[in-house]
Amino acid sequence: MRDEITNFQTCKSIAIMGGTFDPIHNGHLVAAEAVRHRFQVDKVVFIPTGRPAHKEGKQVTHNEHRYLMTVLATMRNENFDVSRIEIDRPGKTYTIDTIEQLKALCRSDVRLYFITGADAIHQIMSWKEPERLLSLCDFVAVTRPGYQKNKLFEDIGELRDKFASRIHYMEVPALAISSSDIRNRIRRGEPIKYLLPQEVEDYIYKFGLYQDEEQNEVKFVLSIDTMREKLQSALSLKRYIHTMSVSQEAMRLAEVYCSASERQKAEVAGLLHDCAKDYPEGLRDRFCREYKVPVDSIMQKQPDLIHPFLGAEVAKREYQIQDEDILNAIRYHTTGRAGMSKLEKIVFIADYIEPGREPFRGLEEARRLAYLDLDMAMKYILEETIQYVKERGRLLHPLSQEALDYYKNK
Repeated sequence: MRDEITNFQTCKSIAIMGGTFDPIHNGHLVAAEAVRHRFQVDKVVFIPTGRPAHKEGKQVTHNEHRYLMTVLATMRNENFDVSRIEIDRPGKTYTIDTIEQLKALCRSDVRLYFITGADAIHQIMSWKEPERLLSLCDFVAVTRPGYQKNKLFEDIGELRDKFASRIHYMEVPALAISSSDIRNRIRRGEPIKYLLPQEVEDYIYKFGLYQDEEQNEVKFVLSIDTMREKLQSALSLKRYIHTMSVSQEAMRLAEVYCSASERQKAEVAGLLHDCAKDYPEGLRDRFCREYKVPVDSIMQKQPDLIHPFLGAEVAKREYQIQDEDILNAIRYHTTGRAGMSKLEKIVFIADYIEPGREPFRGLEEARRLAYLDLDMAMKYILEETIQYVKERGRLLHPLSQEALDYYKNK
């Protein structure tokens, strides 16, 4: 928040552009620039919503995706800022809370303009504390050309008479563009170029956002419910709880970094990562022979390193997993390796940071880095793990050192 305080304290007037920005598009940018010019505001602050109360029950893309797309879309305009006020605030998102929080960051005489669609003005009386809201800021209702204002005037009659000077109207031709239309175009495989900034389009395709989830669904021979039932029989209660927690954490990470199909793979890889962990020694050794799992000299002296390599073979044979990326995520979730795939990194990190872990040195920093950059998190976790192993006089598998060297040099 320090940067926001510094920037906003110098502003005599600020326009606030709120929205889900799912995704942000050129209509948002054109409207923001038009308001900036007409009202001569010092800054336009884009505020992606956190948990919008009016969209409860509707699927909204992960906060971090919407925030980063907004940053990419606005970075070329020095008069535009992006704030995390709403996505970092817990609980449901209400505009009145945002305005009050923002005013606390500004000089006492700042004038605020809240930019919204004209349709939202129709519903303003259903918002939280609407009269207090209008006493704190001006509303700029941006409309498409030809929008009929008469119905709007009727809907807000009493409010209009009391706060006439606080409600302004602007026609913005680019508002014919809509986020929902862009999402639908992507699902249908239609072009979205020139509807939104190139950087945002590239981001959407990089992370596979708005794809048809049914088209991307990964088919498994066994259902995920069946896999869970088998695991309950194969694992201790404590190990099963850990497994479920890793699976959920892997899905959360995949929601930030991956497409819909990869999120499903993360769920399964997290679920099966420890599927061979609780085998008794005799059974473990027998399966290693039957499944031809190579057990090197380090693994012979450090048997707890065997289970991920055996687990990949168990997942293939007993859980009928054929996807090599999932199998490798299971195989290397303990040692890591150089050049890991995105899914491998997600499962490795999820196993380390899952919520059920007892507090230990470096855990919170690993959790912070995990949602910033996977490679940074990998480097940090490998450094901490290797130090932990050495401090306790245990044997380090060379794959772990190779992995750390890889991320140090990347």
